[in-house]
Amino acid sequence: MDDLISSLITALGLVLVFEGILYALFPTRMQDFMARILESRPEDLRNAGLIAAVIGVLIVWLIRG
Repeated sequence: MDDLISSLITALGLVLVFEGILYALFPTRMQDFMARILESRPEDLRNAGLIAAVIGVLIVWLIRG
């Protein structure tokens, strides 16, 4: 159980690192990207989220496998 919590915290930390780097290096592009997201249909966002989640699960499964 401790390994699971440690892995989840590590994963969260990595997400924050990568997201922070994008905002630090490309602030204007990130604003443009967010503006496009606000114009997107909820169904498109839901589909993108599901695809990202499935890809994430597959990556973790392959690495942990």
